[in-house]
Order: sequence, then structure tokens, then C-alpha cells
Amino acid sequence: MSCARAREATRAVLAEHDVPAVLVDDVLTVVSELVSNALRHAGGLTGFRVAVGAGQVIVEVSDRSTLQPHLRPPSPHTPGGFGWRVVKTLAPTTFVRFHRGGKIIIAALPTGAGRPSAP
Repeated sequence: MSCARAREATRAVLAEHDVPAVLVDDVLTVVSELVSNALRHAGGLTGFRVAVGAGQVIVEVSDRSTLQPHLRPPSPHTPGGFGWRVVKTLAPTTFVRFHRGGKIIIAALPTGAGRPSAP
């Protein structure tokens, strides 16, 4: 699955639940970052799921790598490196579950009043 297809599938799920547009943008950003990182750095995407319920949107992305995602220090000489920081900012309740064939990254974005306000 490509990033574009993952975003398309995500839009469909979110539309079924009338998720507010500002949250849709945040969820699509998280999906883009996690899927692109799985494809570029983690041996490929092995699973993808988006669900809405219990006051949150859950994004699950599985890949083949058993390496823990980490924050890279910003560098003017190295492009990129902001994806994990973006994910953790938009979805502070994000965690990683490791299994024999890789890992699943689970990011939860609150849908309602518990959502942090924009700066």
C-alpha cells in the first residue's frame, strides 16, 4: 500500500464518522509519516488500520523492522528526520508493540474535548 492509498482509505473511514476537518488533517499527517517511514526505513508496510471510537482515532501501522523509532537531532546538513517528532506531537499517546516479524506502531488522536488546542 502506498501513502496515497493509505490516506485515501483513512479519509473514507473518517468520513463515515464525521470527524472534524482539522482532526482529519492531523490524522492524515500521522498516516503519511508512519506509512512513509515503514516503506523507507522499516522493510516495508505489513499492516495498516484506522479506527474511530471511544473518543479517539487509532492509526496502526505494521512493518518488518524490530528497531524502535527515535527522535533524530535536527541538522541543517541532513534532510528529514522530523517524522517521529511530528507523530508524537499530533498523537502523544503513541506506542510500539514488537513481535517476531517486526513491530506495530499505534497512534491515538483524541476526537473531542481532550484534544490539545493549537498554539
